[in-house]
Amino acid sequence: MVLDEEKAKFTHPFSIMKTTKTSKFIILFLLLCTFQYGFGQYAASRIQRATDRVSTAFETKEALLKKEFSEKHLVWPAKYLYIRSFKFDAQLEVWVKNDLKEDFRLFKTYRVCMASGTMGPKRMEGDFQVPEGFYYINELNPKSLYHLALGLNYPNTSDKILSDAQRPGAGIYIHGSCVSVGCIPVTDAEIEELYVLASYAREEGQDFVPVHVFPIRFDNKKSVDYLKQLYKDNPEMIKFSAQLEKAFNEFQNTHRLPVILTDPKGNYVLGS
Repeated sequence: MVLDEEKAKFTHPFSIMKTTKTSKFIILFLLLCTFQYGFGQYAASRIQRATDRVSTAFETKEALLKKEFSEKHLVWPAKYLYIRSFKFDAQLEVWVKNDLKEDFRLFKTYRVCMASGTMGPKRMEGDFQVPEGFYYINELNPKSLYHLALGLNYPNTSDKILSDAQRPGAGIYIHGSCVSVGCIPVTDAEIEELYVLASYAREEGQDFVPVHVFPIRFDNKKSVDYLKQLYKDNPEMIKFSAQLEKAFNEFQNTHRLPVILTDPKGNYVLGS
């Protein structure tokens, strides 16, 4: 299940507790755990900065990113990051904001410099497919074979239902070196920028940076026509791409992330 923190509603855990010695202890314990987790994330990010590649990335890219943020009237550093990628159009967009109540704003569009596989989701290990669907960054790898890398949580809940049960595949990243066997590659200079942005978002408390991977830009007629022709005799893929298009349109219209759920059959469903 993929959730957006903007729309998911939570009851404050302390609002239903009576003020007893036990509840005070529970409150103190939960606050301590939250502090330790947040501090741990911050400390881990700071430790990463000491590695050669990450240190170089901050030294060479931070000032440039600050300047670009300022030119676009954006607050540096971004507390919330959203990434979406388009396979056929070979684009990777970075959206940012600094408050949950704000709409996301487009910061930059990068060129995906290499492709592998074809249109359609990843369904098994070794198929060279770039996944399509709704993911989040679950790893910042400062020692990647491909310079620096941001790991995606493939297989997600939908993939675990629809992909090969024994060998769904793993190890999907946004990374540098401009090579791909199922990942989303950019240049080394560009992954350094993305790594700095993701590091700051992590430090600011965004534990799960959403990454949505689409087959095409659904607002580009040439791309839409291409996909229609490709899938004209494939009702299963028509249905799958329609699920992705709904989420694309929702964000395109609101600049807010939709709540995206997975039903028991592995279909993506927009929440309310």
